[in-house]
Amino acid sequence: MTRSPHSTRAALRLVLILSVLAACGSLSARAADPALVISQQKTNTPTTLMAVQFKDAKTGWAVGSGGAMFSTADGGKKWKKQASGTTALLTGVFFIDQKTGWVTGAGGTLRRSVNGGESWTGHPLETQQPLYGLYFASPTVGWAVGGGGTILHTTDGGAHWVEQASGTSAALYAVHFLDDRRGTVVGALGTVLSTQDGGSTWVPQVTQGAVTLFDVYFTDASTGWAVGNAGALFQTNDGGAKWIDRTLPCGKTCTKVIDLLKVRFTSPQEGWIVGERGMLYRTTDAGFTWSEGKPVTTASLFGLTFADANHGWASGEGGTIVHLEASR
Repeated sequence: MTRSPHSTRAALRLVLILSVLAACGSLSARAADPALVISQQKTNTPTTLMAVQFKDAKTGWAVGSGGAMFSTADGGKKWKKQASGTTALLTGVFFIDQKTGWVTGAGGTLRRSVNGGESWTGHPLETQQPLYGLYFASPTVGWAVGGGGTILHTTDGGAHWVEQASGTSAALYAVHFLDDRRGTVVGALGTVLSTQDGGSTWVPQVTQGAVTLFDVYFTDASTGWAVGNAGALFQTNDGGAKWIDRTLPCGKTCTKVIDLLKVRFTSPQEGWIVGERGMLYRTTDAGFTWSEGKPVTTASLFGLTFADANHGWASGEGGTIVHLEASR
């Protein structure tokens, strides 16, 4: 059937109208995204802060180079210096509750506090490998990971730590568990290890490259994310058996692909990534799309934590702590 010129023009007009409506809908959806208020907090230190953790919207800790440790009781309006009892580089902090917490660091550093960080005691270990990542699935069950494929495990609240066989000599930078059985560890050379039995056995998983992975986070038993150097971003939808390359494009204003250093999700839909040069990425659709990266500070950001869906903090070079507040 041959279309008349009139019907052809009408069809083109309809396509144009639909395109405009679709664009308006898209703009409306973007305008409806939660706003983000970014504020710098003062620690009055030039020290690099490698990790930060908040237990609620008020109470938090940050640790870093030279044994530096800071705490806050008012959401970061004021940060108070605490004595860690060490000059070692501190790379991880994990408080089980408001009083009991652990820090990891260089040279096999593992220290514990039972009074909210006011004082710390060392826990001697057989390893001298640096410890980078720390996670407790419950008050009694936890893991620490580090150099040379080190994985340490406790089942008695940290009174005793036992080394688990990782099957790798790669440096391991992060660990995340959904419960006391199911967990994942990531590290150098594209290393991804998973366990279904609390670490009695660690199974290597296949990624699509040998990039260094700095962090990992799961939102449920199936869905997880890992980030690493040169913009590496991987997603799994099957509990870690297969990892899909979701590496972000460089972007309009990008001159160099940055390292992505920490990833956190506050819900199955909403996730955050921070990295070099203060870059921040955000998703509100379960990682289907990510915002174009924007710097929230000039300092590289190594730590990221959320007390709830609305309040987050990132820590990094030069004593930097940035407060992220999502308006709803």
